[in-house]
Amino acid sequence: MIARNTSSAHAFLSATHPNHDNRCQSEEQGRLVGVEPCSYRELLVVADGRLLAGIEFKSQVGSFGNNYNNRTEESIGSAVDLWAAYREGAFKLSARPWLGYLMLLEEAPGSIAPVRAREPHFKVFPEFADASYARRYQVLLTKLVRERLYDAACFLMSSASEGARGVYREPTPELSFENFLGSLLAKAIAVARVKE
Repeated sequence: MIARNTSSAHAFLSATHPNHDNRCQSEEQGRLVGVEPCSYRELLVVADGRLLAGIEFKSQVGSFGNNYNNRTEESIGSAVDLWAAYREGAFKLSARPWLGYLMLLEEAPGSIAPVRAREPHFKVFPEFADASYARRYQVLLTKLVRERLYDAACFLMSSASEGARGVYREPTPELSFENFLGSLLAKAIAVARVKE
């Protein structure tokens, strides 16, 4: 098993592989070789040589404009790369792995204020017109799941002062932590049943 967040990985493996060996490998070993030589996930669950799940954990504080564009490109490219590698048989023969994306965004004036979209040639889609960066992340993550690039996504927001105390909010129920975890646990249960 390869993980940065070892408690989540141990919980998943305990549900799917009760006799797993409880070893967590370094971040460097969290790389997946596929179409892109160094595709990386923050948490990989690998058991019996099979990729069971991968989760990307992202956060953003400040610099909302540039970072939003970078996160958008990363999230799409990373998922497309993983699915291409899976299609090409880069991983040991197995069922489709579960892929998740969790985003924590600083709740600040720059993330919640409307942002004017530049439209030099074509109109932007209505959901992006005057949408804040928080709203844009919500749209992005919803589309990533509905397009089946990710099995689940979670979108959390927290201010700089409240984040240190673990206080956050979920802007939309569809991208709640409960839904995210429920999807992951459903995969764990399915894997465990196949192993029986």
